[in-house]
Amino acid sequence: MFKRIGVLGHPHRPMTGEVCAEVSRHLRQQGIETWCHPVWDSALVKPELMGTDLIIAIGGDGSMLRAARMASHRDVPVFGINAGHLGFLTEAGLDEWDRALRILLSGAYWIETRMMIHCEVWRGENPVFADDALNDVVIGRGALARSILIETYIDGGWTTTYNADGVIIATPTGSTAYALAVGGPILPPELKNILVIPVAPHLSLDRPLVLSEGAVVEAVISPELGVEPVLTIDGENITSLQPGDAVVVQNSPLISRFVRLRERNYFYRSLLDRMEPRSPTRQERSPYHARAGKRGVPRT
Repeated sequence: MFKRIGVLGHPHRPMTGEVCAEVSRHLRQQGIETWCHPVWDSALVKPELMGTDLIIAIGGDGSMLRAARMASHRDVPVFGINAGHLGFLTEAGLDEWDRALRILLSGAYWIETRMMIHCEVWRGENPVFADDALNDVVIGRGALARSILIETYIDGGWTTTYNADGVIIATPTGSTAYALAVGGPILPPELKNILVIPVAPHLSLDRPLVLSEGAVVEAVISPELGVEPVLTIDGENITSLQPGDAVVVQNSPLISRFVRLRERNYFYRSLLDRMEPRSPTRQERSPYHARAGKRGVPRT
């Protein structure tokens, strides 16, 4: 049972402020302690997480990523109300949030866990940056329209040198984001593998790599071209990189938790509904599963 719930809005979507107030009022009427921030940053919200049982994030996938990364430090699950465009990570629409909350508060939900990755930047012998990502870590060329050289090591061994616009190091969650846009594979969210994909590679490896669970990726910015690329974490510009910097990415000890109302096999249907919105809906269950449910698995 949720005793204390936080509600977060979207700073760039004014209408979410009204929804925040309505959701908060609804929760208080159910006797649930509630705090609300229509406009927020992590420094403002982190003190509120102590004793919080659930975060309701109103916005799109960007809002969900931002909320989930912050909430992961306290193992607080996140429930998403979609006020964005795609809403891969959200669970309810703006026109159905009240019905969704009734289902949620009745206890008819489950918690989905998703891996995160930890990123460190080393400059010589010194760490200069560290953060965790739910979607991806991206090394990009920055403002200059020229490729960069990125020497890539996996588990300490040299793998390849990318000559490309950048390199994406993604989680299974991130496989449906920027990684998908550049031709990467779709990984189901329950996996714990890291995905490495070059962006517009030139005369270098152009295939994505799906690494074994627990692998460590080290991407070193080659000093040969003198270009200073940028590092982004879940789509946010974080820092400029210098030639010789090493970006080290591995599985994070943190995990993100999402509250789900749909069936546990929701992922593929939800994904294709967004990628192929004009495809006609087929029957909900496959003929094989329908038969197996009635008669059991056939014997040979």
